[in-house]
Amino acid sequence: MPSGLDHSGRPPAAFHAAGSSSFTEFLSSVAPELLPGRRPLPPGMAAEGVSAHATTIVAIACTDGVLMGGDRRATMGNLIAQRDIEKVFAADAYSLVGMAGTAGFGLEMIRLFQVELEHYEKIESSMLSLEGKANRLASMVRNNLGAAMQGLAVVPLFAGFDVDAKSVDKAGRIFSFDVAGGVYEERGYDSIGSGSLFAKSSLKKRYRPGITTDEAVKLAIEALYDAADDDTATGGPDLLRNIFPVIMTATVEGTRRYGDDETRAVAEQIIAERAENPTP
Repeated sequence: MPSGLDHSGRPPAAFHAAGSSSFTEFLSSVAPELLPGRRPLPPGMAAEGVSAHATTIVAIACTDGVLMGGDRRATMGNLIAQRDIEKVFAADAYSLVGMAGTAGFGLEMIRLFQVELEHYEKIESSMLSLEGKANRLASMVRNNLGAAMQGLAVVPLFAGFDVDAKSVDKAGRIFSFDVAGGVYEERGYDSIGSGSLFAKSSLKKRYRPGITTDEAVKLAIEALYDAADDDTATGGPDLLRNIFPVIMTATVEGTRRYGDDETRAVAEQIIAERAENPTP
């Protein structure tokens, strides 16, 4: 229970006072121990063999907005910690966020980011700009620097539909981050995680400006398939277990997650095409 609550359950005065529209700043003053970056850690490297790590995320800008996809595998050293983890989420009505790195910290950061955006909307009665959302997320990454220096790093990928864009075909935007909280806008596509080298190489060969959402779905699953082919920490489509990449889009109509039946159909098509022309 946050510090300051009495036995009657009445919140302290800070809950009623006017303050910042940032939920993170509010929490840092009322209950700082609940923030991920304020968690005490043992000395030395804390990550070795004790924490699950999430891996490859891709994002692609398309004519309708932007798409983000992520594989489903989490690893712990040389072991598979989970086969069906989810790493891509809707941040709000028009944006998406995915994460690579320490899974526990990453999921906690994403939940806090979702609350941050919702809290801002309730306080200000308006939505943050897409750049504003990216900067809020960057501050959360920066606050986790202490844990990152001990091997518990989290790196997000953020993408969204910019409602202030001059045209729909320019509205899909992608932002990447470094572990110190630097934020960078990417052009066309990007990928993070241990399989990002292979995923970005796949995207580089196949991406072209002006692709449709349907084309971007296939491109994302192909990139994740290529990453899984060369990176043991990235999981490919699992037809036996019915485990497929999480694919989400952000368009003028809002965010949408593709169903497993839809992603399975695309994955089966890709596998069939490659079976006709297998590579060594």
